[in-house]
Amino acid sequence: MSQYTGNPVADKIVARVDNQILLKSEVELGYLQAKQQNQGVPSATLKCKVFEQLLINKMMLAKADIDSVTVEDNVLEDQLGRRMAYMIQAIGSKEKLEEYYKKSIEQFKAELKKEVRDQLLVQKIQEGISKNIKVTPNEVKRFFNEIPKDSLPFFSTEVEVGQIIRFSQVSRKSKQVARQKLEDLKARIQNGEDFSFLARAYSQDPGSAKEGGSLGFWAKGAMVPEYESAALKLEPLGLSEIVESAFGYHLIQLIEKKGNEYNSRHILIRPESDEEDQMAAFHKLDSIRTALMADSISFGEAAKKFSEDKETASNGGFFTDPQTGSTRIATENLDPGIFFTIDTLKPGQYTKALPYKTEDGKRGARILYFKSKLLPHEANLAQDYQKIQAATLEKKKSENVKKWFRRTKSEVFISRDKDYGDCEILKEEEL
Repeated sequence: MSQYTGNPVADKIVARVDNQILLKSEVELGYLQAKQQNQGVPSATLKCKVFEQLLINKMMLAKADIDSVTVEDNVLEDQLGRRMAYMIQAIGSKEKLEEYYKKSIEQFKAELKKEVRDQLLVQKIQEGISKNIKVTPNEVKRFFNEIPKDSLPFFSTEVEVGQIIRFSQVSRKSKQVARQKLEDLKARIQNGEDFSFLARAYSQDPGSAKEGGSLGFWAKGAMVPEYESAALKLEPLGLSEIVESAFGYHLIQLIEKKGNEYNSRHILIRPESDEEDQMAAFHKLDSIRTALMADSISFGEAAKKFSEDKETASNGGFFTDPQTGSTRIATENLDPGIFFTIDTLKPGQYTKALPYKTEDGKRGARILYFKSKLLPHEANLAQDYQKIQAATLEKKKSENVKKWFRRTKSEVFISRDKDYGDCEILKEEEL
C-alpha cells in the first residue's frame, strides 16, 4: 500500500469496468511512480500508459468475478502476513504504522487484504493469459535492432557470485538449555509476574519483544503450524507448553479469538550453537572448497548437493537478478558485505569459509565464488542476450494482454472519462 505525498488530487471516477472503478488518484499515483523510471517520456504518453494498465487490471478483476476465479485463503494470508511484517519492520513498530496511516492495525489489515487479494487475482489472470508465450532468437534480435542506437541502455559493472552455506547444527544440550529458560519464565508468570515485562526482557524475537511479545491479530494459516496449533488450543490468557518451531522455542499466551482470527503473544528463545557446532560447519565447507579447487566437482553441483540455502542452491548457488533471472548482478545491487569481500578476489576464485548469520539469528558459515566480472558497457546481444530476451518476452506478453483485453471487452460494461480520450486502448468509449 503506497501513500501519495504529492499535491492533493480532486478525486473522481475516471473509468468503470462492471463493478470495478478506477479513480483519478490511482492514475495520478501510478503516473508519479512511473515518472521516476521513465525520465524523458512525454507526460501525456506516460499517463495514458498508466491509465491503460490500470484499466486492464480492472478488467482482469471483473473477469475474475465473472469466471469465479479465486485466491486460496492460505496464499492470501501468507502474502498479507509478509506484507504486514515488512511494513511494520520498515516503519519501526505497529504504533508508528497506525500513527502514519491514521488507522488501527485492524483497519489497515482489512484495507491491505483487499489490495493484496486484487494483486493476486490480477497475477493469476495474467499468468493464465501469458503462460504459453515464448520468444524465439529471431524475435529477440528483431526487438534489439528496433531500439534506436542513441537509446541503447548502458549497463554498469556486473558480476556473477555464488555461495554455499552450511548452518551450525544445534546440540541437544543447547536445546535443553533453551527449553529450560522458557520453563523458568513460565513458572515466573504463573507465580504472578507480568508476561509483557518478561517478553521485553528475554524474548529473542526482535519484532514482538518490544511490544511485550504481542503479535496482534492473524488469520488461521498465517503462522507456522506448530505455533498456530498450540495457540488455538488455549483458552484466553492460557499459557502453552513449550513449543518448538523452525524459529526456536515459544511460550505462547492466547489473548483472544475473533472469528477466523486470533490474537496472541509469545516469548521466543533460540537455542544457540556452541563453538564445536560452528566448527563442524567450517570443516565441512573446507572440504567442499578443497574439492572445488581440485576440480573434482563443479560449483553448481556442489551448491545443489551441499548448500543449505534453498534459494541460491536451486540456482546452482548463484544470486540472480529478480527482474531478468540472470546470474549477472549489478555491483550496486549486491549486498555490501559480499561486494567488499569479492573485491579482494579475482574472477574464478573462492573465499575461505566465512562466518555467516541470517537476519533471524541462525548461525553458520559460507564460501563465496567470484565467477566473472563484466565491465560497464553499452547493451549488445553478445553480452546481454538474457536481459534482452527478458525484455522481449515482457513486451510480447504485454501485447498479448492488450489483445486479450480487446477480445474480452464485449463481455463487460466499460466506460471512461473524456479526459482520457486520447488514450488508444478505448477511444470509442466515454464516461
